[in-house]
Amino acid sequence: MDAKTAAREQFKESERHLIDLSHRIHAHPELGFEEERAAAWLCETMADAGFSVERGVCGMPTAFAARAGSGPLHLAICAEYDCLPGIGHACGHNIIATMGAGAAIAAARVADDVGLTITLLGTPAEEVCNGGGKILLLERGGFQDVHAAMMAHPAPIDMSTPQIIAAAMFEVHYTGKEAHASAFPELGINAADAITVAQTAIGLLRQHIRDTDRIHGIVINGGDAPNIIPAHTAVRYFARSKSLDRLGDLLPRVHRCFEAGAIATGCKYEITSGDKPYAEMRHDYELAAIYRRNAEALGRVFADPEPEVVAKGGGGRAMGAGSTDMGNVSLQLPSIHPLIGINSAPAVNHQPEFTAACATPDADRAVVDGALAMAWSAIDIALDAALCKRLIGNG
Repeated sequence: MDAKTAAREQFKESERHLIDLSHRIHAHPELGFEEERAAAWLCETMADAGFSVERGVCGMPTAFAARAGSGPLHLAICAEYDCLPGIGHACGHNIIATMGAGAAIAAARVADDVGLTITLLGTPAEEVCNGGGKILLLERGGFQDVHAAMMAHPAPIDMSTPQIIAAAMFEVHYTGKEAHASAFPELGINAADAITVAQTAIGLLRQHIRDTDRIHGIVINGGDAPNIIPAHTAVRYFARSKSLDRLGDLLPRVHRCFEAGAIATGCKYEITSGDKPYAEMRHDYELAAIYRRNAEALGRVFADPEPEVVAKGGGGRAMGAGSTDMGNVSLQLPSIHPLIGINSAPAVNHQPEFTAACATPDADRAVVDGALAMAWSAIDIALDAALCKRLIGNG
């Protein structure tokens, strides 16, 4: 029996459990750094599969590392399992987690035979969007001795090298002065007006930014009552750009818009957070091509050009750009982050309809296909002497 057939047979033994686990995580959504049940269920699954499991790695209670094999090439598969507030698993992290677990379990069957060490790395709080779990793991040694990393992410379509851009999330807090909004308005300093001025300035700024830049946010505190001039308001905003360097150019301009709100109204203001931005994704095109070939062997159809074409600057953008802390990983070691399509989904990521689509037969197929495509890719990588030399040399 060849290595890929053996890996597939191993996966089949866990397939039903993994699909059930995907549905269980989906039914019990947990916010970033609060994923106690999901992390525990995944650790139990990996321990039952014979992995050495370390819980609470790098000072994060819901992070873990499950390891098998003792080969010279060390590959990490990243699992995400946090949800979005209000709409649950509208980004399909229940699928990401169980795909990753399935890939690790399948690859472990032949890890020593092909010269592979495989780690399922539990990475909490990807949706936090400032200092997510992978950034903290990088800072605290969680990726030490790892030569390459991979994961796959649900989306409406399959893409091998999706555009992933840098992002910083921050909050702005305004402080004014309360007063009766009708009887004594001249005595108030309106912190809600500061938001209005800032958002107007941002609207005008959009004419003068790159077409790859994004600025968007929400009001998280707009005041307490309409007859009280608000003294305390706050917003939470994103600024995104094609790279961390470009984000460094954009952020000060966005911050000045919020400063304008304070100046115009006489409010005090404070900008907090945003100090651990998500980086752009630097796809390893050789690894991405290997994943794509294996996924296509399972019947997946890709919407983007071949990775070799993208690497040379060809092809177009088939889907708008998101951001992830996997980008930070990719700047430190060879990495891939393909999209796996839930093709029957009547929606896109971060819509409630996509939440529902992430616990359907099509989502279950993504768990199976994604797990096998990553496991087979791990095998192909380990058996490619020249590629192993490059990856281990980078490490």
